[in-house]
Amino acid sequence: MNNLKIAFLFPGQGAQYVSMGLDFIEQDPELKKILTDFDSKNNTNLFEIMKNGPEEKLKETRFTQPAILFHSIAAMKTLQNKIDIKPDFVAGHSLGEFSALVANGVLDFPDALYLVHKRGEYMIKANDGSEFAMAAIIGASKEVIKEKCELASEAGIVVPANFNTPVQTVISGSKAGVEKACELLSEAGAKRIVPLVVGGPFHSPMISKASEWLTKEMNNIHFNSTTIPVVSNVDAKPATDPEKIKQNLAEQVTSSVLWVDCVEYMINQGVNLFIEFGPQKVLSGMMRKIDKKAKILNIDKITDVQKVINYVNEQV
Repeated sequence: MNNLKIAFLFPGQGAQYVSMGLDFIEQDPELKKILTDFDSKNNTNLFEIMKNGPEEKLKETRFTQPAILFHSIAAMKTLQNKIDIKPDFVAGHSLGEFSALVANGVLDFPDALYLVHKRGEYMIKANDGSEFAMAAIIGASKEVIKEKCELASEAGIVVPANFNTPVQTVISGSKAGVEKACELLSEAGAKRIVPLVVGGPFHSPMISKASEWLTKEMNNIHFNSTTIPVVSNVDAKPATDPEKIKQNLAEQVTSSVLWVDCVEYMINQGVNLFIEFGPQKVLSGMMRKIDKKAKILNIDKITDVQKVINYVNEQV
């Protein structure tokens, strides 16, 4: 694998589906135990919801976030049980950054599950009943989106939340602010504007309390040192220091996810294989819009594991 420079990638909210991760659990009793222990400690029924739904319950942020993290790490562990493979970098989209921190050893798996469960609760609870909205803007540059969000801020809070690809950015904030920004972006020639069904104004200043509450939780959890950098959402820079990583995670709740910059940083560092772990192929789809030449494989189901092993072995 000397000629491979590898990054492990982990998706965020929105990729979940009922029955996710079950094939990994069936193969590994240890994974099932982690999930059942999580349920007994937190008085939840995450395993049952992942297995049988209903979908509406799985879409609740406090369940979605640990479900996606669990699926991602189960996929990664299944691969690593079959082949000796370590990443040179890790990165995750929004909640996926916690999955990335399990991958590089900063967080223990059960601790990460607990933190994203609480993070999900806090992100909903932090919005004090104010009307909010999020929308995906397709076909407008990030400069235009930043400019129109600033202008629309006179109507209410609105900020760019996720820079997903060069042609797709999500905005977030108050209902009035987002509506005004959408109106201005439509006038400016955005190709499509898609309102999103979400539980809160994620990655906006409207949920700043969630950042404070999450910081208190993180202070009770041990963050290990690491030699494998996580490329952080907040600044698209590598971090290995536990205190800096914690600070970034707290800031990430209310700041923009600089996903395009994160991917471009890793490509510039010579990464020539990206492996996405988790439900569906959301990040793989984004990658094609960021850099068509970048090689990305994904593991969603247990049947995907062998194709990654085959590709890696071919490169040796």
